[in-house]
Amino acid sequence: MRRRAWAYGPGVVALLMAFTAGVTGCTAGSGDTGGTGDAKGGGPAQAAAPPGKYRTLYEPCGSVDPVTLRDLLPAAALLSPEQQERIYRGSPAVTYDTDRRAGCGWKADGPDASHQLTLDFERVVSYDPNVSDDDRAQQVYSQKATAAGFPADPANPAAPDGPAGPGAPSGPAAPSGSAARPGPAPSAHAPAPGSAASPAGHAPSTAPSAPGTPASPSSGAPGTLPGLEPRLLADLGDAAFIDDVLSRAGSTAQHRTVSVVFRTSNVVVTVTYGEQPARITEVPDSKELQEKAQGLARKLADRFDE
Repeated sequence: MRRRAWAYGPGVVALLMAFTAGVTGCTAGSGDTGGTGDAKGGGPAQAAAPPGKYRTLYEPCGSVDPVTLRDLLPAAALLSPEQQERIYRGSPAVTYDTDRRAGCGWKADGPDASHQLTLDFERVVSYDPNVSDDDRAQQVYSQKATAAGFPADPANPAAPDGPAGPGAPSGPAAPSGSAARPGPAPSAHAPAPGSAASPAGHAPSTAPSAPGTPASPSSGAPGTLPGLEPRLLADLGDAAFIDDVLSRAGSTAQHRTVSVVFRTSNVVVTVTYGEQPARITEVPDSKELQEKAQGLARKLADRFDE
């Protein structure tokens, strides 16, 4: 049986063509709402803040050369070669991620005095795409400066003083086996009257000297000399300060701790150097400790700049 051929008139053909065009137009229109723009505001995606310069950290225990260690830990020279090797090797700080936080500590006890040295390296990473790693590191540095009694860094007044965000602790890691820094104590040195670089909260301990009269050490803090008060350092890293604390617990000998903290890009470095004489009548030399701590800090800053 032959199939019957169907023929459509012109009106039917025109109706089918119009229906097909309408369906196609609806399909194309629905695809326009799924573009590649920013899903939050519908506009183009904003570029993320630039990452920091450093992606890893140096190993702290190997960052100090033997000559410097011998100078900072003079009592070690009196020990046997085996004991010297153990002291100069240092004690690494216990951290969970050495690419983000690392530290090391050294200590040498002698008949005249004991010396302690600690290093803390912190690589700061921002989890906010609108905040760069450098800006987040500046926040961490500012927290340390504020804790030492300094105002916010005048070179970056826009940096907030709030928490530094996830994964960016602000306190130094205490190396295992190293001497802990003494608790809060009055600063050993007072800022010169009218000095803008002196931290807030440090009251002057000496009256201004008359013109042409050599300044005498403060009776309240023996060994104090003008210019050695806690202060900002303008020629170390991107921002830096030095703190000096003289403390005594009960009838024990006086202990002086000098801390140098500096930021270079997204890394914050803390150098802590302390001395405690064996005799309770002696006071550690502030000038010598500050010079040695700053010298080591500058060597570390130069190494990070390599």
